[in-house]
Amino acid sequence: MVLEGVIGIAAAVFVLGVALGWMLERRRAVRAGDDLASERHRIVGEAEREAATIRKAAELAGKEEAYRLKAEWEKDAEGRRVEVERIEHRLGEREELLDRKLALLDERAERQERRAEELAAQADAQEGAEKRLAERAGQLEGQLEKLSGLTREEARKQLIARIEDQARAETARRVRDLKERARRDAEREAKKILSIAIEKLAVDHASETTVSVVALPSDDMKGRIIGREGRNIRSFEAATGVDVVVDDTPEAVILSCFDPIRRETARLAMERLVADGRIHPGRIEEVVAKAHEDVQASMREAAEEVLYELGIHDLHPELIDRLGVLRYRTSYGQNQLQHAREVALLAASMAAELALDVQVTKRMGLLHDIGKALTHEHEGSHVELGYTLCKRCGEREPVLNAIRAHHDEEPARFAETFLVTAADAISGARPGARRESFEHYVKRLEKLEQIASSFDGVEKVYAIQAGREIRIMVTPDKVGDREMTELSEETARRIEEELQYPGQIKVVVVRETRAVDFAR
Repeated sequence: MVLEGVIGIAAAVFVLGVALGWMLERRRAVRAGDDLASERHRIVGEAEREAATIRKAAELAGKEEAYRLKAEWEKDAEGRRVEVERIEHRLGEREELLDRKLALLDERAERQERRAEELAAQADAQEGAEKRLAERAGQLEGQLEKLSGLTREEARKQLIARIEDQARAETARRVRDLKERARRDAEREAKKILSIAIEKLAVDHASETTVSVVALPSDDMKGRIIGREGRNIRSFEAATGVDVVVDDTPEAVILSCFDPIRRETARLAMERLVADGRIHPGRIEEVVAKAHEDVQASMREAAEEVLYELGIHDLHPELIDRLGVLRYRTSYGQNQLQHAREVALLAASMAAELALDVQVTKRMGLLHDIGKALTHEHEGSHVELGYTLCKRCGEREPVLNAIRAHHDEEPARFAETFLVTAADAISGARPGARRESFEHYVKRLEKLEQIASSFDGVEKVYAIQAGREIRIMVTPDKVGDREMTELSEETARRIEEELQYPGQIKVVVVRETRAVDFAR
């Protein structure tokens, strides 16, 4: 019973606990719902307040933006209004300016009309005056014709002829003055350039001869040179091509030959035979052959020395050999290799002063007489032979032009060609450089006087200063002041065309007028 009572109490307590728990949970749920409701109301209230704040801020920003746009619009409208006012002002000023211009044009047109009327009146007056002058001129012409005995056409012709004579004389005088001034300036500048070029070059001149003298240790050597019945001397002459002169000259024999190469070969061979002492036909042929080889080698060596001195390093081998031959070639006694070297140096010096191509000028000067190394082997002038040789060896046009132009066989087409021609004349005209035969000298002077005497009005002619100046005396009645200038020019041109001469020749025309009377 007790157990049942305990179980009943426990069940009641359990039921009561469950009911109390439920009541507590319900109360807690009610409180939680109340808290949630209050929280919801709080969040909603905050959201509403925040929304109100945002709405107010947006309204305020919208009002500010509206104010800003309104201010910008008002500012832009003000600027447009000012620009419109400015344009209107400028248009107004332009209209005023146009009005003033139109007024000026109207005024000018009025003045032009008045001026035209005045000019028309003046033209009428001028026409009347011209008519009166023409009538007066006709009257005066009639009076002049009666007084002078000449018609109008005759007087006009005389006046024109007098004016033409005066103009011709004045023109000749001015041309002479201009030419004289240009000649003085050019001569002064040319002398300066030539003096500078010549000062840079000093060479010794030694005339070549046709004989060589070989010294002997004693006169007994002459017999050995002649040999038994003259066989040695005959063998030597046959091998060398020279004449051996054995005369009374003590301790010396003379080798004579116009070919300097053969003469030099013979000299070397003779000196070696004399030094060796063994002289017989076999030995002579051997020594002459060796001497010939040495001469050939010395010629090439001489050419290479000149090329090295001039700084020319790309010359054709055949041209080098021909340059070597020039060592033993002469013209009027002047050594041609030294002449070519001298022309190259002179022309190059002048080219440097004139800012031209120095290397090309050296080459042109060195090769301008290369044909003289061929004249003893081929027919033709040294100009054509040298031109053909250089063209075959691939030389450039300036070199070919210098070869032909320095003897006037074609015009000079390059500035350097004129320098080579001048250097060639300087080298040949320097004192001691060349010999000129007396007969050639006399013929040149006679030809010079003959050319000057061939003109009308020439009374006397004198070639002075060894042919460097020709003085012409003219008849004053036949040759006037104007004709003197023409005579000197024509004479100079004839001399240039018909004579070959070194340097230049001065032509002087002298006209003397004498008035003679007697007091009785």
